[in-house]
Amino acid sequence: MAKISLGVNMEFVRHADKSFEWGVAKAAELGYDYVEPMVHWGREVLSEAGYFHSVSMLRDPLEIRQICDDAGIKISAFSAHSPLMKPEASVEYLKQAVRFAAEVGAKVVNTDEGPKPDFTDEETDHVLMKYVLTRVSRVAERHGVSIGLEPHQIYTQSPDGLDKIYHLVDSPAIGINFDTGNSYLCGHDPYEWLQRVRDRLVFFHAKDIGIQQSDSERGEVTGTPVGCACGEGVIDWKRVVELLEPLDRDLHFSVECGTVDQAATSIEHLRGIIP
Repeated sequence: MAKISLGVNMEFVRHADKSFEWGVAKAAELGYDYVEPMVHWGREVLSEAGYFHSVSMLRDPLEIRQICDDAGIKISAFSAHSPLMKPEASVEYLKQAVRFAAEVGAKVVNTDEGPKPDFTDEETDHVLMKYVLTRVSRVAERHGVSIGLEPHQIYTQSPDGLDKIYHLVDSPAIGINFDTGNSYLCGHDPYEWLQRVRDRLVFFHAKDIGIQQSDSERGEVTGTPVGCACGEGVIDWKRVVELLEPLDRDLHFSVECGTVDQAATSIEHLRGIIP
C-alpha cells in the first residue's frame, strides 16, 4: 500500500506577500510535513526584501535545509519549471536545481515543457526537449534526483503528449509529476490519466478546481498556477487515493492552492481521506 505524505507548494503564500521563511513556518503550523519551494537563478528584489517565497539558488542550500529543520518540516521537491524547448534557459537552470535539491535532501525537481517558441515546429521542439532532458537526466542520475514531468503546457495537455516527452529519453531519473487540476482543466478525465501514469509517478500535485473556474476554463486552457482548497472543487479525492493505494512505495502529495486559508482547509480534508 502506498504511504502518502502531505506537503504544500509554497505558492500558498504568494498572495500573502511573505518570505520563504515565513511560509515554511506557516506550513509547519498548519500541520504539513513537507514543503515544495520554488527556486530561481540570481537575485530578485521581492524575495530579497521578504515579500516573495521563491528561493535563490545562490543561497547556501544547507541554510535552506536548516530553516526547514528548525520548523520541523522537510523539502519534498523543488518547483523548477523551465521551458524544455529552450535549452539556453533550461539546461543549466535545471542542472543547478538538481544539485541544489540533492544538497538539501530533496528527491525531485519538477518541470514542464514550458511556453513554445514562436519559430519552431513540433518536430524541432521534441528534438530540443530530448537534448535538454538528456543533459539534465545525466546529472540527476548521478545525484539520485528525479525529474518530474508535469502536464501543464501545449504538448503535455494530453496523455499521449505527456507520454511522448517521457519516452524521449530512457533514464531512470525521469518520471511523472501528475497534477489533478491541470489534467482536468485541459479537458481529460484525471482519474483515467492518473491510472495510466501511476506506476511512473515520482511526485503528485494535489490541485482542486473550483466550479466557477471549471465552467469558464475547462477545455480552454492547459493548466493553472493554483487551484482552490482540496475538497471544495471538482476533484474526487477519495477516488484519487484509492487509485494510488496499490502503489507499494512512498508518495508525496503537494497541495497547490492560492491562500493560507485554502492550505488549512486542504490539509483538514485530505487528512480525513488518506489512510
